[in-house]
Amino acid sequence: MDIAKRYCEVGDFAGMAEELRAIRHHLHQHPELAYEELETAALVAHKLQQWGYEVTTGVGRTGVVGSLTVGDGQRRIGIRADMDALPILEQTGLPYASQRHGKMHACGHDGHTSMLLGAAKYLAETRHFSGTVHLYFQPAEERGIDSGAQCMIKDGLFERFPCDAVFGVHNHPGAPAGTFLFRKGPFLAAGDNIFITIHGKGGHAARPHLTVDPVVVASSIVMGLQTVVSRNVEPAQPAVVTVGVLQAGSANNVIPDQARLELSVRSFCPEVRALLKERITTLVQQQAASYGATAEIEYLMGYPVVINSDRETEFAIQVAQELVGADNVVPHTAQLMGSEDFAYMLQARPGCFLRIGNGEGEDGCMVHNPGYDFNDRNLPIGAAYWARLVERFLTLPSPIPC
Repeated sequence: MDIAKRYCEVGDFAGMAEELRAIRHHLHQHPELAYEELETAALVAHKLQQWGYEVTTGVGRTGVVGSLTVGDGQRRIGIRADMDALPILEQTGLPYASQRHGKMHACGHDGHTSMLLGAAKYLAETRHFSGTVHLYFQPAEERGIDSGAQCMIKDGLFERFPCDAVFGVHNHPGAPAGTFLFRKGPFLAAGDNIFITIHGKGGHAARPHLTVDPVVVASSIVMGLQTVVSRNVEPAQPAVVTVGVLQAGSANNVIPDQARLELSVRSFCPEVRALLKERITTLVQQQAASYGATAEIEYLMGYPVVINSDRETEFAIQVAQELVGADNVVPHTAQLMGSEDFAYMLQARPGCFLRIGNGEGEDGCMVHNPGYDFNDRNLPIGAAYWARLVERFLTLPSPIPC
């Protein structure tokens, strides 16, 4: 290996841009939900094998790991990309729109996978490093519980494919394409899931006095939940309680027996997380009881807080500044209330989870939206970033003091 050779630049991917775009569009047309990523995993495994990686499939059910060792370096790095899609009906009208009804890459995982594949190809061709790189292509990030990161770790990810540090990325609508955003310490919120069934007494719509209307109960609970953060959580502590599902009834002249609510709850502080659970549980039960109904609550603690380690994040910031210039790097961006199962990987290994801008204005459509699309301008930039990060991390002597 010629250590004197320059590190990877974005321009090195000019000849690969169209190939990466074709891969991304193919993945976008063929989205697969959590733990169904068989075709995606097969495509990833085939590409990695073509490029000379040692490939292991079925890690964490449908995950793929590609490993490449160059030289005699003892350091090891892990980079993760998520592969799963969402149960959303696409409404982009794009020529490469989803061909699978009700399934869509509405969070950009097709782009995350394509960027890492681009880096994989470049690293295999240039081999400008000394050590081992493990590429973790992960399923089921969108699950909320029993996620792909958990499953891969339980399957021995870090014992079978060990790394000294692990890195991951997510696109960020609202920031200019190609901009990198970082934050040391707590970055993304913990995310919990609550499923509530209100049991009332159904009957004729014209005789409500003979019923216990679960629709009214559920509506009261929804409004009551709006006070949990505003009146129970200390104002300086970030927290979100969102009711994403309210389902009840099937006819306008029938008062149903049951109503169902599904909540998403986000927080950063363990004490706030515990407070939210106590207040939501108490409020739901007592609101239901006040109407003569009962409430069945399933409260599932989901992903923990994403906490970036200082040393690895500082290193990741330096690499981004080298690649795209300091003006295109935000080293201390705001905390985000979204959640990520990459948090589990960061609990097991030091590392950094970063964001890459997906565009502003019309290009900045929010994720989990039927009109969203990953910005293809990021493909060579993201691929170059991963390649340079590996080259820098696996250059001796170590760029990160041990």
